[in-house]
Amino acid sequence: MPLLAGCQRQERGCQRQLYVQYYGYALSVCLRYLHDRDTALEAVNDGFLKIFQELPRFDAARYPDLAGSWRGWMRRILVRTAIDRFRAGMRHAFQTDLETVAPFYPDDSHSPLDTLSFEELLAVVGQLTPAYRAVFNMFAIDGYTHEEIAEQLGISVGASKSNLSKARAHLRASLKRSHHHAYATHVG
Repeated sequence: MPLLAGCQRQERGCQRQLYVQYYGYALSVCLRYLHDRDTALEAVNDGFLKIFQELPRFDAARYPDLAGSWRGWMRRILVRTAIDRFRAGMRHAFQTDLETVAPFYPDDSHSPLDTLSFEELLAVVGQLTPAYRAVFNMFAIDGYTHEEIAEQLGISVGASKSNLSKARAHLRASLKRSHHHAYATHVG
């Protein structure tokens, strides 16, 4: 991919073209973690700075499917950058008074949430608190493990599992209240 090669050589024109080409994608990734558009835009710009700094070390020859590998590599940098921004703004969002915490019972069953389209899911997830949204996005959308989430967000594995369970419960309740089609035939 000539554009990547130009960016690896630090050619400003190629960097500008890459930025324009992938800006929308980068913003969509960052908005999943950062509900405030201005903060998400800052994360996009920080992410591209990191991408351009790390790109000379990206070995395109190692990947037979360059387009998919490049996009996945870029997404990983953007997710981490958005998480860093999220953490900086939410230092105490994961702290809960022990007297107000209900016991945690994991729910491993399938639910009507599994039938949502990606766009519907993002709209409903956007209504979650920042702490629940971050854990849900990292686990359900980006495929992080609870151990990775705990490390990235500076919380315990138990807090990650609890926040995921609570996020799912809030999503279910929100969909039931709105009589979403995913719950049209669901009882309970």
